[in-house]
Amino acid sequence: MCGGRGTRLDSDAEKPLFRVGGVPMVDRVVRALRRSSLEGIYAVVSPNAPETAAHLDLPCIETPGEGYVADLGAALDDDRVSTPVLTVAADLPLLDGEVLDRVLDVHENGSLTVLVPAALKRDLGVSDDATFVDDGREVAPTGVNVVGDGPDDAAVVPDRRLAVNVNTLADGRVAEQWL
Repeated sequence: MCGGRGTRLDSDAEKPLFRVGGVPMVDRVVRALRRSSLEGIYAVVSPNAPETAAHLDLPCIETPGEGYVADLGAALDDDRVSTPVLTVAADLPLLDGEVLDRVLDVHENGSLTVLVPAALKRDLGVSDDATFVDDGREVAPTGVNVVGDGPDDAAVVPDRRLAVNVNTLADGRVAEQWL
């Protein structure tokens, strides 16, 4: 998923092309996907990120750019995509193939929301504005999910590679510290 506006990231670059450690975040995410056991990769783009679409050497699925949920729905309507499908946000520069394969191993059926403890995000010093309580624990979404048919499940994976998503310049500095 690489078609967002990135309004909180005070940068002239499109959010997926924001550089962490000198490399666009989307390139780091694509590298992680290629190093995982996944078989196919599609970039979900929108009119909000035309330079990202031009930058990527991947098949692209065009969406209207109406927000994450609407764009995900549009991507899932594409004939090239079938469920279950792993979705990954382009703002996770610490991802690697190993952690993505761990997520795939946790998935049994249906959909899976991957969460991290909110305390981990605070300990790392990254933004945690989307926290909520799940099963008595304060957690935050990671930007990594499995969308499938059937029941929804959640997995809390306390891993900084999933906890550091870059929404602000300060988040970008934290990510660079962990590269």
